[in-house]
Amino acid sequence: MSAARTTAGPAAGARRVVLTGCGALSSIGNGIAEFTEGLRAGRVGTGDITVFDTTGFPSGRGHQVHGFDAAARLRRVRPEPTGRATQFAAAAARMALDDAGLDEDWLRERRGTVVVGTTDGEVGELDLLTESALTLGLAAFTGASLGRTATGSLALGVVRELGLSDVETSTVATACAAGNYAIGAGFDAIRSGRAEWALVGGADALNRKTFAGFARLGLIAPDECRPFDAERRGLLTGEGAGLLLLETEESALARGAEIYAEVLGYGINCDASHPTAPERDSVARCIRLALENASVKPEEVDLISAHGTGTPTNDTTEIAAIRQVYGDRPPRTVGVKAMIGHTMGAASALGAIASALAVRHGFVPPTANHRTTDPDCPVDVVPNASVDADVRIVQNNGLAFGGNNAVVLLGRHKSPRGESVR
Repeated sequence: MSAARTTAGPAAGARRVVLTGCGALSSIGNGIAEFTEGLRAGRVGTGDITVFDTTGFPSGRGHQVHGFDAAARLRRVRPEPTGRATQFAAAAARMALDDAGLDEDWLRERRGTVVVGTTDGEVGELDLLTESALTLGLAAFTGASLGRTATGSLALGVVRELGLSDVETSTVATACAAGNYAIGAGFDAIRSGRAEWALVGGADALNRKTFAGFARLGLIAPDECRPFDAERRGLLTGEGAGLLLLETEESALARGAEIYAEVLGYGINCDASHPTAPERDSVARCIRLALENASVKPEEVDLISAHGTGTPTNDTTEIAAIRQVYGDRPPRTVGVKAMIGHTMGAASALGAIASALAVRHGFVPPTANHRTTDPDCPVDVVPNASVDADVRIVQNNGLAFGGNNAVVLLGRHKSPRGESVR
């Protein structure tokens, strides 16, 4: 069974889509300035998980967001009746709006779309509700407690926080590729003229259910996540949010906005070949779909932000797919999950932000915690320290359970006269 989707390559006169605002919450920093500095420094955000009890698990380490004060970050969404993942999404959206130099009135005056990707939605709230039910029984199931568990609240939380009304919203639950799915949806909406702006990305919060699932699969690393390393032992679960403000090139230039990067195109497909394992040929097809959609040749890509979970199967399969497309000399390929953990639905959104920062600021973030590259992963992983580089086009990979793949291409914005803008 195979399904593939990508919009046809840019047609003459098609509207160009640019990224002008980023909001990031992660274990290496909150806000775009801290996130950028953390990526440059190769900072690793691993620590003890405290948002739930890890007693009885082989490891209690992960990537938790620290220093997040929902009451201080949010203006309209009240933290008390709102789940942690929704708080993350709403706060990151406000960060992205502020970073773009825009206000709520600007959004309200134009047709827009909000798409938030997730793996777990508010499963963490379900964990808490289950604990309460064991003590209180059916009395635990109140309207307030159930309201905090709604997956759709992630996108709705963004809308409520920014006081929007004439806006299309959706929460996309395509697991660890969901952030890229959301970016693709926003790209299509703007390019087709259905929207003038899009707030897109992903959010997830650490929770016991997902941690237990990965632990039972034997995929939790005992110390650190080491993508593409010969001694890698697995992933570390994380949390956070990445929201991107997209708008038309015409709009951004008219208001003198700083442009991080242009969204060149994307590809998505689903092979449904295995519940958890990626399929090499399907991943390669998805990469080709994205390149075709973006009208980009393989030799034009300078950097790949890989899915790079640090599990034995994912990393070798992903690199094999990359080499199937790029041959024996693939671009530098990095795994930022070594620094920020596997943030589930936020993963490819934060990867896209990291990719845009690489283009905008001229550096390649490292693959941290690296010792020795696996011979079955023969790529330059940029081990342990970032490097300055002229990065023009980046491929951002998102691979999810069930064979859901999504690849986004971001590039340095060129003015209508063909001049590179940086």
